[in-house]
Amino acid sequence: MQEGPRYTGLFGRDDRTPDSFWISLRYFNVYRMAVATLFLGITLFFDDSLNLGSHRLNVFRLVSVAYLMAGVVFHSLVRNLRDLFNLQLSMHLAIDIVAITLLMYASGGIRSGLGVMLLIALTGAALVAPRRLSLLYAALAAIALLLEQSYWMLRFDAPEANYLQPGLLAIGCFASAGVTGWLAQRVAANESLARERGRALQTQLRVNQLVIADMQDGVLVLDRDGRVAQYNPQAQRLLGTGSLMGAEFSSLLPGFGERWRAWRGGDGAAARFELDLRGRGLRLRLMETGAAEDLAVLFLEDTTRSREEAQQLKLAALGRLTANIAHEIRNPLSAISHAAELLDEEHHGRLTRIIHDNAQRLERLVSDVLQLNRRDRAAADRVALGAWLAAFVADFAANESVPAGRIALERARDVTIEFDREHLRQVLWNLLRNAVRHARQEPGGVRIALNAYGDQVELNVSDNGPGVPRAIQGQLFEPFFTTESKGTGLGLYLARELCAANGAALEYVDDMQGAHFRILCREVTTAA
Repeated sequence: MQEGPRYTGLFGRDDRTPDSFWISLRYFNVYRMAVATLFLGITLFFDDSLNLGSHRLNVFRLVSVAYLMAGVVFHSLVRNLRDLFNLQLSMHLAIDIVAITLLMYASGGIRSGLGVMLLIALTGAALVAPRRLSLLYAALAAIALLLEQSYWMLRFDAPEANYLQPGLLAIGCFASAGVTGWLAQRVAANESLARERGRALQTQLRVNQLVIADMQDGVLVLDRDGRVAQYNPQAQRLLGTGSLMGAEFSSLLPGFGERWRAWRGGDGAAARFELDLRGRGLRLRLMETGAAEDLAVLFLEDTTRSREEAQQLKLAALGRLTANIAHEIRNPLSAISHAAELLDEEHHGRLTRIIHDNAQRLERLVSDVLQLNRRDRAAADRVALGAWLAAFVADFAANESVPAGRIALERARDVTIEFDREHLRQVLWNLLRNAVRHARQEPGGVRIALNAYGDQVELNVSDNGPGVPRAIQGQLFEPFFTTESKGTGLGLYLARELCAANGAALEYVDDMQGAHFRILCREVTTAA
């Protein structure tokens, strides 16, 4: 079977030629034009007094001009035709070999010393050319040197011993091209390895950034002065503040400064500790990075979430049991209510009221328990909170007979969240009903504030009442815990469960005289 030409790939199109090769070729062409201009200028000002053009001055000047014009043409090609690199390089070297050989002839042959310039051209080409092409260029230069010397011997009877100098120079051409090409390949291999490792490092950095950004724990990098040098979004959400960059962390978290100074002083036991921030428990862990910048990594873990998960495990079985009990209680309740109606017909009013009130209380308890069993059936929907809150407050005031001015609504900007509308209505209704019950009878006694920090949305419900005593704040969200004689103790617990089912969090914030509840969720971007 007939094979194709062996070296067709050397002069074909190759889109993989690095930009650095084209830049090197352009700079070497600038050197070519500078040399041609220098030779032409020397012969114009000094004629042949410097031995340039000593044999044929007119030929030397003509070749210098042609060499300069060739450099100008090559400069235009390199700038406008980024293709066929090996072919363009070969044209450059062919012109160099021909021009330098003619300049040697016009200056008296090998004794002019211009043959050394061939080594410069071959070395420059070997840096960017394949090894086979480098050796081809060296062979062409050696042939040109020997032919030029042969011309002097045949035309002017030069002695045969003069072949020694061009022969040594030809050997130098091969040695220069071979050694330079070998070194260039080593450099190119190292450069390729560095690029691959750079891409792998960039990929690893992107993966690390995604993992850190999606962590449930907050991560902060602190400098030696305790200022924040880097942080992830979860740390911002846990601390409930705006930008942390450059902030002194001890001012953001009370009690941290003493631990930080102790840890920096060498106390290893101070690396792990727990602090409280506005009713939220945080577990902190400090680690050294070992970097020369003396940076430290601080991990923030929300212990409130851990306690909630433990509580969920304990209540899972209880939830299934109470759901079954609730269904069984409902049947006797119906019978009791029916009997109360019969007694009422016989004019036993006081007895029937007692029976009716307690039956209604049991009915509310059963409804709340059954609602717990349906907490995971969330139908998430996009809710524009600004408009939704205004309509909700008006509906609540009308149904609960609350003066409209008693509830103040504050919105920094309108945001959109994903939440089951009925769940959100039930949660806020419960919070507002408690706030109205305990707030003072004055305008603005109950306040709803909507804030947003980055993609974190805060929906705050607060009142100006007496607040919740610290002794019972830890029990607020426990099931069946209540301070009201007629309450079921499931309102706040159910509200938190509904928030969790929608990917949000409900917490009590102890930062004011009255009660302050906060719903935390993420903002979603509206479709374009």
